[in-house]
Amino acid sequence: MKFSERLGHQPVRTQLQIESIDDALKNSLWSAFLEFFLKTLSNESYGGYKLGVFVRSLWFRFFKLPLDTAPIDDSGFVWRDNLITHLRKFFLNNKNWYDPYDLLQFSVEFADSEFVPFLNRILEREKAGYRFVNGELIQITSKVEIDEIEQAIDSTRSIDAVNSHLNAALKELADKENPIYRNSVKESISAVEAICKIYTGNDKTTLGDALTKLEKDGSIHPALKKSFSALYGYTSDSGGIRHALIENDRQVDFHEAKFMLVTCTSFINYLLSKMT
Repeated sequence: MKFSERLGHQPVRTQLQIESIDDALKNSLWSAFLEFFLKTLSNESYGGYKLGVFVRSLWFRFFKLPLDTAPIDDSGFVWRDNLITHLRKFFLNNKNWYDPYDLLQFSVEFADSEFVPFLNRILEREKAGYRFVNGELIQITSKVEIDEIEQAIDSTRSIDAVNSHLNAALKELADKENPIYRNSVKESISAVEAICKIYTGNDKTTLGDALTKLEKDGSIHPALKKSFSALYGYTSDSGGIRHALIENDRQVDFHEAKFMLVTCTSFINYLLSKMT
């Protein structure tokens, strides 16, 4: 992970690749598209989709170019090298971040059942904010979630005790090399504990103490207090996230860690609004 990312100087939506695509992700997707899709389509008249069917459809429906400019002859034979050169330029030298995604979305219609799961593994590994679900490429991290994280990090830049935990949680979530999602959850809840101590003015305050104060002040509904207490409890009980990992403990995945980061930053933003 880059120095700027570890210190939180890279925007969240860049670290999680929302409306962006870095070279590592783009190159990985292109290699998968080339090796496990383009090279699997046959120029012969038997076995699976013919390459010619894909190319004609690609030119007519996707690029919307004249069919007589496609690298295919009247018999349906495709000049594969010419095709690869054309698609490589579109994929890797694109003007828009979403062009490779558009091409992949179109192409999965012609792919075998193993192609989409392979793409999803790449998207997850490179922290792309998108996944194929039922053949459709969808965003898995909403603008609202990203805005909550960015607002909390920006609002706590002068509160190091909180900000350092938030940046650490994001670092673990966005780490492409060796992500430890359990640690991301720990850092997210630690950030909440830190803001609670500031809110109550007591260095020994827990989240429960802060919730009690909010309830007494009439600033939180009892049902909402109960839900936050239960969420905190899941990280602290005998099998919780905060304890040392032991054999047979369940693994925390990206989605759970992301949920906790979004939830904790939302609570921090809520608490900050009560402190102004």
